[in-house]
Amino acid sequence: MAASAWASGFLYSLLHTTNTFSLSLFQGNALDQFFCEIPHILKFSSSPAGYLREIGLIVVSACLAFGCFIFMVFSYVQIFRAVLRIPSEQGRLKTFSRCLPHLVVVSLFVSTDTFAYLKPPSISSPSLDLIVSILYSVVPPALNPLIYNLRNQELKDAIRKMITGCFSGAIKYLCSGV
Repeated sequence: MAASAWASGFLYSLLHTTNTFSLSLFQGNALDQFFCEIPHILKFSSSPAGYLREIGLIVVSACLAFGCFIFMVFSYVQIFRAVLRIPSEQGRLKTFSRCLPHLVVVSLFVSTDTFAYLKPPSISSPSLDLIVSILYSVVPPALNPLIYNLRNQELKDAIRKMITGCFSGAIKYLCSGV
């Protein structure tokens, strides 16, 4: 399964990269973005054939991604149905505590990614695009280890200590009248 995910990701990237390099561009080649994304590169394209080819690739990719999303939802429904059939409540809680962090990470990534690519053009601006790009490319991977390790009691204690230390330091600072 991992090999097929890597192979399909490589093929997807190769198709878009090949098509992007075949586009003829005008208006310069500087993008005011966190990283080069296909919609921003297409704004510089002077070739309608390359533009249409890239739009076709995006439509096919969106259909495949939607199929994967449906498969993922179906899989989660089957997992939750199986978990709910576990007779002991303690067994159900333990299983849910293992499944829910993964669901949180996947939901965070899918929701920010969906907003990035499906937001209406009327609310699109370079600064919003930059923030959203950073959000979906940095936040889920950064939170991934934290979310998966929340079952670890030592990590919970360290986070609690850090948060209470920050709040108590801020309260002392505000109360000192400085």
